[in-house]
Amino acid sequence: MDDIKIGEILLPGEESEQERRERRVRSGFWPTFRRAVRQIPFSRDVVAAYFCAVDPETPTRTRGILLAALAYFVLPLDFVPDMLAAVGFSDDIAVLTAAFAAISGQIKERHYRKADESMRDRPNG
Repeated sequence: MDDIKIGEILLPGEESEQERRERRVRSGFWPTFRRAVRQIPFSRDVVAAYFCAVDPETPTRTRGILLAALAYFVLPLDFVPDMLAAVGFSDDIAVLTAAFAAISGQIKERHYRKADESMRDRPNG
């Protein structure tokens, strides 16, 4: 994946697009996360990003970027099929890493606390 493609994926989008992405993320995040947890070296950050993205107190631009990255993460069809365990989540990792860089510092401690609680309460994520 090149920077231009990742940049296109991470466009925050209009409010209606963000709402559509949020529905997709809310419905698909946990099943996808459970499949990916062992391949993603920063799982706690991904879960905290989820809680940040669905937090109404999060700034709109930050929510938009995170929802775009997380929607890509849960999308069943992407550039590298997620079923290929060794490399399947590498493009998702690249998109999530770029999103974290774009929203630097916007994931708050409360999001990490929710991530820790959630990961503790859910087997395998």
